[in-house]
Amino acid sequence: MKIAIYGAGSLGTVLGAFLTKAGLDVDLITRNKQHVEGLLHKGAQITGTMHFTVPVNVLLPEQMRKKYDLIFLLTKQTENESVVRFISNYLSDDGVLFTLQNGLPEDLIGKIIGNDKTFGCTVAWGATLIGNGICELTSDPHHLTFSLGQFGTPDHEKLLRIKETLENMGPVEIAENFIGTRWSKLLINSAFSGMSAVLGCTFGEAAQNKKARLCVQRIIKECIDVAHNARIRIEKVQGKDIVRFFDYHSKLKEKVSNVLIPLAIKKHRLLKASLLQDIEKGKKTEIEFINGIVRDYGIRYTTPTPFNNKVIEIVHKIESGSMQPSFKNLDQFTTLLSR
Repeated sequence: MKIAIYGAGSLGTVLGAFLTKAGLDVDLITRNKQHVEGLLHKGAQITGTMHFTVPVNVLLPEQMRKKYDLIFLLTKQTENESVVRFISNYLSDDGVLFTLQNGLPEDLIGKIIGNDKTFGCTVAWGATLIGNGICELTSDPHHLTFSLGQFGTPDHEKLLRIKETLENMGPVEIAENFIGTRWSKLLINSAFSGMSAVLGCTFGEAAQNKKARLCVQRIIKECIDVAHNARIRIEKVQGKDIVRFFDYHSKLKEKVSNVLIPLAIKKHRLLKASLLQDIEKGKKTEIEFINGIVRDYGIRYTTPTPFNNKVIEIVHKIESGSMQPSFKNLDQFTTLLSR
């Protein structure tokens, strides 16, 4: 297969390095000219929890010429409408677009290119773009997992082909209840990525601070309640039943679930949310495509989401420059926590 990774930032560069190392025909495509220069001259340099360097094929979007059988999409969802229309011109007749974006991006993509060409995936690992061809893998190398699927009637032959491709990096499962898989990742991102952006910290630091952990816990609970009312069955993550551990209806279960939060995120404690990375680069975040989805589903299914709403409010203020990521922002949650 001819493969392209469109939006080769942190995750895309790491994925491209693994696939290239395995001998696959992969083009990494990014608008970041500085990163392109580093990749061209020194290859993809992976640091952090793993260390290796591999020469890669890299292009600017305007240098794309050929058709691809598989395009991995890792750009920000804020640009999805224009980006998907652009890259659809570079899909082969039988080619598919495979989004690794957060949230629920398949709905819009499917409307543009058709559900038959639209596949999605959740990843349970993270990375940080250092720049100049360097990316830091921040997750345990033994837990680089993927869960993939398709809304509507799944094309199992193509899903198996994509599965075989991704297995060059880590374990892959095909999810029958893909909306439930998407929602489990949305829950994690809403809680940990949201608070990481608000506080300016890693997932682990958010879980260790007592007040921040209470906010994480309430965001998780809101996500579970919304999914329940929307009749979405949240899937397990790496074999762990999120609902069983973090849904509570008694004070004792609430205390137990709070204690479990640092343990649940231990393998990914070094992750810094892409939301926070965008803030640090002065870019608009995807907060409306993460916590915003929980808020919107909450409105649709009459389920209150005050903690998700507060995260959205603070992140928008940070984007506008009226606030900064800081643990001082926990004061914004005091009234909600007292209820």
